Amino acid sequence: MARNKHPEETINLILDVASRLFLEKGYEHTSIQDIIDHLGGLSKGAIYHHFKSKEDILVAVTERMTEESNRMILNIRDRKNISGKEKLQSIFKESLNRPVQDDIFTVAPHLGANPRLLFSMLGETISEVAPNYIRPILEQGMADGTIKVDYPLETAELIMLLANFWMNPMVFDDSVEKVRNKTLLFRQVMKSLGLDIVDEELTDRMVELTAVYQKHR
Repeated sequence: MARNKHPEETINLILDVASRLFLEKGYEHTSIQDIIDHLGGLSKGAIYHHFKSKEDILVAVTERMTEESNRMILNIRDRKNISGKEKLQSIFKESLNRPVQDDIFTVAPHLGANPRLLFSMLGETISEVAPNYIRPILEQGMADGTIKVDYPLETAELIMLLANFWMNPMVFDDSVEKVRNKTLLFRQVMKSLGLDIVDEELTDRMVELTAVYQKHR
């Protein structure tokens, strides 16, 4: 039955099953064979026709889970009724508070042990997110007087590298306490740049997500 589906439906079936298994068992403890066993007769060859590896499946699952986040960031970036600084605050708050973040931190692998996936995420951050999402917001803040930085592109890269990688427990497998300390330091660094965009509520949320990740390691 699965073999007769259109390619898009087959891909969605694989991702649906993989998402459920990653949530139930964790990424590290889910094998390609586990996914095959729940696909109703779809062969291993059919899976590898669409995905080269389990990491590729995880990338696709994550992309599907974060589609809403990407739309949210775009909507905030293009809003006309708030300042640049308020946009940065909104991005951090809404990104961390999305319910899907709990799912992401539940299924996520230790990125330090997945260099291919980590490098892909790093490249996307530097080539796509920083210049196309964060820099325009910084430049708006410079124009409206709510942000004062000298190098908007480099500042955008710094913000995203610290937030998405240095503070990310999936990269360094940090403890809850370590992530709290990093988040507090990140808050100080942002303040020193005139970007008071991280509050105690966001610090607590980052700690909460770290606890979710460590629970499912």
